[in-house]
Amino acid sequence: MKLNLKNPIVFFDLETTGTNINTDRIVEICYLKVYPNGNEEAKTLRINPEMHIPEASSAIHGIYDADVADCPTFKEVAKNIARDIEGCDLAGFNSNRFDIPVLAEEFLRVGVDIDMTKRKFVDVQVIFHKMEQRTLSAAYKFYCDKNLEDAHTAEADTRATYEVLKAQLDRYSDLQNDIAFLADYSSFSKNVDFAGRMVYDDNGVEVFNFGKYKGMSVAEVLKKDPGYYSWILNSDFTLNTKAVLTKIRLREMSNLITK
Repeated sequence: MKLNLKNPIVFFDLETTGTNINTDRIVEICYLKVYPNGNEEAKTLRINPEMHIPEASSAIHGIYDADVADCPTFKEVAKNIARDIEGCDLAGFNSNRFDIPVLAEEFLRVGVDIDMTKRKFVDVQVIFHKMEQRTLSAAYKFYCDKNLEDAHTAEADTRATYEVLKAQLDRYSDLQNDIAFLADYSSFSKNVDFAGRMVYDDNGVEVFNFGKYKGMSVAEVLKKDPGYYSWILNSDFTLNTKAVLTKIRLREMSNLITK
């Protein structure tokens, strides 16, 4: 089934130095840009993470320090990547929980201003888990009747993810061929920040999703306990979480001034 697109959508996959979205770095990114007319553009980049790639990670994706020693850093390619995905919705496999937060951190780290708040995010893994509860290799076999060769390489995983989503639309009549619907369906929660430290409650109010103030309004906590903001800024939270929290704080301060 051909995707029904209003905007281009970029399917992408990252290989990284590890699984910590705060501290780990990208070593490879592949993205497949699909246009509303069905045209496709693919690009794969190896990236020097400027840190040692742990052996446990290299054993999974097959990329070692020597493989990326002469590759550009993320800072050197960030603007090109940002330009390639500008105005596009984003899709991946486990992308809402990992790839998108990591990519956002990398952009923030090098000072590239890219607004993802208006993007739609389709996580094919979430759709798969809601429907079948399997891995990407199993999804590829189940939906496409193909074996996933070179699993855990960004290029193979990216194209497999794209093919799986199209096959899911063919298989499930209750899945709408609409990116807004798929983005909503593939979201476990309504995250305010990419790491999910803050979420929207049923009334659309930003609430904390962790710690002693879990479930409480972010605005009310900032008013009640101003030191909590400083604690988060000085603790091991993602740059995106800190930026979003700062934005909420500035909004609330502005509201007090205008009242």
